[in-house]
Amino acid sequence: MKTSINFKAVKSDSEIHNFRKKTFDYIRKELTPKNEYWQEDKISDRTLKIEAYCKQKSGRKLQSNAMPIREAVVVIKEDTTMKDLHDLAQKLQQELGIQIFQIAIHKDEGHWEKESKEWKPNYHAHLVADWQDPKTGKTLKHQSFHYSKMQDLAAECLGMERGTAGSIGRLEAVEFKIQKKEEELKTLERKVQQMTAELGSGKFRELISKDSNFFGNQRINLDKTAENFGNVFKLYNAERIKSNDELETLKKLNTELGAEIKDLKKEISDLKSKNATLLTNPDIFALEKKKYFGSVINLLEKSIRQHWFEYPQADRFDKDFLHGEMNSICKELSLNSHIPFSAFEAIFQVVELATDLFALLSIGGRNNELDEIPIQIKKKKRRRIS
Repeated sequence: MKTSINFKAVKSDSEIHNFRKKTFDYIRKELTPKNEYWQEDKISDRTLKIEAYCKQKSGRKLQSNAMPIREAVVVIKEDTTMKDLHDLAQKLQQELGIQIFQIAIHKDEGHWEKESKEWKPNYHAHLVADWQDPKTGKTLKHQSFHYSKMQDLAAECLGMERGTAGSIGRLEAVEFKIQKKEEELKTLERKVQQMTAELGSGKFRELISKDSNFFGNQRINLDKTAENFGNVFKLYNAERIKSNDELETLKKLNTELGAEIKDLKKEISDLKSKNATLLTNPDIFALEKKKYFGSVINLLEKSIRQHWFEYPQADRFDKDFLHGEMNSICKELSLNSHIPFSAFEAIFQVVELATDLFALLSIGGRNNELDEIPIQIKKKKRRRIS
């Protein structure tokens, strides 16, 4: 089973939906007790904290177009626990600085299969996150490979397969969902039209009950006929109300999916525009390249330090062993974080930077030198990577 995680700006009614503060017509109420909830803060309280901290750190108000609180829907399994999601939250904070302060597990949503009449549950969880950088007070900035890393962390912590990443893939999935819902909508509309037509047709003449008197003449049995019509109209009315409710639900869902399509198309358009700018503007390309390499180098430093602490007794006086160890670290990081290996090759072409990174792997945390080395390396890197 595959999982996926995608953060978007939090909605105004998020807490009402997530914590089931009112009933919804698309859930099974008898399954709602299986839901689980956890929160550290209310969204309104966390927003005030974020605004105050931004003012404290930068001396300026939080920008009006900032998205300091975001929400992700995560696909889970039936046996996914709150602990699993807390583990994921911890990883997101450690690896990407994302602070989760609300979690809601939903096991009461899904749909009935039209043919088999079987219930197909939609197990998922909502993660509401503080998107503020604790160092600067501004909103977090992530590179494309960080969003790929989110998918890796979700799959790892939840024990599931990694879903397909990318805005285009999500767009196609949403468009497919809309297509299916529109087909259901048309089927229901045809059903309502058919029922309306039948009510106005002569089909109900058979409901008229007639009796023969002593002379063989037929007359309408008013009581029996009224009873027949009453029973049939009750059934039709119940079916019509049910169909109309389903129509309204589908129309609402289509509207929501349409809005999601619009957001995804804008996201893709922005990415295409950014790519075009990068290709035509050498200054912006150089700046983005510098940011990207800076992020990769920071991630590589963390991996080197973590590796050293896991294997502190390794014989790193052997030059060949040291080079092989560094190569393994880069390959693993390239695979797990979806970073092109060519990026590491470019980094190690800078002689002084390569020397610093090998020094970090060699001496590790001995004599408290670990805390100083990353700072020295970062200062040099900013001058060289361009």
